[in-house]
Amino acid sequence: MAFNYPAFSYIVALIIDAFLIFFAIFHVIAFDELKTDYKNPIEQCNSLNPLVLPEYLLHLAFNILFVTAGEWFSLCLNIPLLAYHINRYRTRPVMTGPGLYDPTSIMNADVLTKCQREGWIKLAFYLLSFFYYLYGMIYALIST
Repeated sequence: MAFNYPAFSYIVALIIDAFLIFFAIFHVIAFDELKTDYKNPIEQCNSLNPLVLPEYLLHLAFNILFVTAGEWFSLCLNIPLLAYHINRYRTRPVMTGPGLYDPTSIMNADVLTKCQREGWIKLAFYLLSFFYYLYGMIYALIST
C-alpha cells in the first residue's frame, strides 16, 4: 500500500466534497425557509450569495487535481456540473456583488422551486460523489 498523487487527489476531493455537502444542505434549508416565509428574502440572499463563488472554486480545485493526477473518469463525472456552474454564473442576474440570488426575484414561485430543486440535485450529486471518491481513494491506495 503506497501513498501516491491520485490517492492524495481523492483525499482532498473527499474533504472538499464534505464542505460542498454542507453548502448544499445550507442552500436547501435556506430555500425551504424562504418557501415557508420564515426568513426575509434580503437577509437570506445576503447569506447565500457569499457562498456561491467558494462553492464553485472548491469544485474546480479538486477537478484540477484530477486533471494533474490523470483521473479522467472522475473528471468526466464532474464536467457536466462544472459546465452548469460556469453557465449559471455567466447568466446570473445583474447585481452589484458576486452571487446568483436576487432578493427581488427569489420569491417568485418558479425561481424558488428551481433553486430548491437545484439544491437537492447538487446535494444528491455531492453525496454520490463522496462515496465514489472514497472508493477511488481506497482503490488508489491498494492498487499501487
